[in-house]
Amino acid sequence: MRDRFPPPFSPHGLILRGGLNFGAEDAPLGPSGAPAKSILLVGQAGSAPWPHFLRWRETQPAGLENPLDTWSRQIIGEAAQEFGARAISPSDKPYLPFQQWAIRAEGLKPSPLGILMHPEFGLWHAYRGALLFETELAIPPPEKPIHLCDLCIGKPCLKACPVGAHSESGFAHEACLSHVRGPDGAPCRDGGCLDRNACPYGTEYRYPADEQAFHMAAFAGL
Repeated sequence: MRDRFPPPFSPHGLILRGGLNFGAEDAPLGPSGAPAKSILLVGQAGSAPWPHFLRWRETQPAGLENPLDTWSRQIIGEAAQEFGARAISPSDKPYLPFQQWAIRAEGLKPSPLGILMHPEFGLWHAYRGALLFETELAIPPPEKPIHLCDLCIGKPCLKACPVGAHSESGFAHEACLSHVRGPDGAPCRDGGCLDRNACPYGTEYRYPADEQAFHMAAFAGL
């Protein structure tokens, strides 16, 4: 599958993240307006797209809103035109079930932080968009990877945050925002989520500090 669709993505650090064929369930619309039959997810492993995005951003207006979404839409949209597909994004409204598609496509499970745990990339991966097709593609079923969170006894991802934003009961969104925006939130603003960085898996794919700061600023509206 990756051999069929590499050219539009690899020069930008993006990769195919698996796919699935829709069954009898409601499917999003394809390029002609008919229900799609297949979807290929596009995303990243580690920080591979980051330098490509930064070079592109240098050519854009300083006040561009949602620049990473804009860049991703451009790259995936060009691929959609080439392959006769419809491009969609996780930020499209009404929101589409990207995480559920990813779980089905790659056989992953959520970590205690809500981010899907990947057996190689750990928490350092993302989905940037997808291509919808009105023909059924030959997509092999995903393997069933070991869920690394089941092997993790200490759960350091639930202990690093100074305000306990993540716990077994869920995510304390307001407490997290207040801390990140406050005087004691500099470590989070400058280097990313402390809980995410405490995870022992996939550390070789960890985003650099400037990329983590970028995502934290977007999350906190800074």
